[in-house]
Amino acid sequence: MTAISSFSPSLQTVLLLVGSNVFMTFAWYGHLKNLATSPWYVAALVSWGIALAEYLLQVPANRIGFRDAGFSVGQLKIMQELITLAVFVPFSLLYLKQPLKLDFLWAGLCMVGAVYFIFRNS
Repeated sequence: MTAISSFSPSLQTVLLLVGSNVFMTFAWYGHLKNLATSPWYVAALVSWGIALAEYLLQVPANRIGFRDAGFSVGQLKIMQELITLAVFVPFSLLYLKQPLKLDFLWAGLCMVGAVYFIFRNS
């Protein structure tokens, strides 16, 4: 965490949220590829372990974002959702080999609108 502390609180927040989303995406969906033939409870335990790493990044991200960068809870949530989509689309395409759909574009445009509305009075 020391290396990241040299960045502004806003950038620290975004970088930590990106990292947490990578872990969470693997926790939620990685088992579909890696543990497809394992019992569900094995996948759940592995996912739970990965999710711990996600929380170790997500909790400080939200604390830094709220306390030091001055983001509102709504702004943090919308950033989280936008980052989730930005992480999920490449994960879905490259890791899970899912087809590219225009739905990703439409969802992204909706998220851009959400970002606009939550940040416009800041």
